[in-house]
Amino acid sequence: MLCDDSLKEHIRRHLGSFELHGATPGAHRVAAVAVVVAEEGEGARLGGVAAPSEWSREAALILTRRALGLRHHPDQWALPGGRVDAGESAEQAALRELAEEVGLDLDANAVLGRLDDFVTRSGFVITPVVVWAGPARTLVANPDEVASIHRIPVSEFMRPDAPWLDREDNSEEPVLRMPVGNSWIAAPTAAVLYQFRELCIAGRATRVAHFEQPLFARR
Repeated sequence: MLCDDSLKEHIRRHLGSFELHGATPGAHRVAAVAVVVAEEGEGARLGGVAAPSEWSREAALILTRRALGLRHHPDQWALPGGRVDAGESAEQAALRELAEEVGLDLDANAVLGRLDDFVTRSGFVITPVVVWAGPARTLVANPDEVASIHRIPVSEFMRPDAPWLDREDNSEEPVLRMPVGNSWIAAPTAAVLYQFRELCIAGRATRVAHFEQPLFARR
């Protein structure tokens, strides 16, 4: 799956025809994350996913591992993002956090649309913003927030064994995980990735707000 104009318009079309489900923040804090579609580039060795030897134009998503020194969710998989500041839109916040965390400066024209809001057990309403980055050849991790940056091929999220669903702590809804290599990513990040896969790539209108998070991600 090439990161080209055809894929860009495919994603934009599916997002444009989707009826979004928002969430009322209430006492929750408001945050935004960037679901960044970019070229796989030189890739990253990740749990059995081998790095290509040359620059690859295959479509990938940009994920990070959170810095070990962070107070909340250190070393966990994440999409670039953070709190929405006063006066900001979710799109503006996602682009700002993208620049702050991985050094990728994009303007509003890069935004393709939104996915459904996801309410986390840790007290946030997260708005995922889908962003087109193209080659994105230079990414620089902010060491205060990011331990490492990974370009994970979109094809990896299309695996037939995904998602993994199970229950923890007598939860009413299943916990959702997305396998990557021989590892996995947990909700809420995994829920966003799964909806991106289903809606933006497969063209299936799919809701994910009901999925539960594993115990370690609820703090």
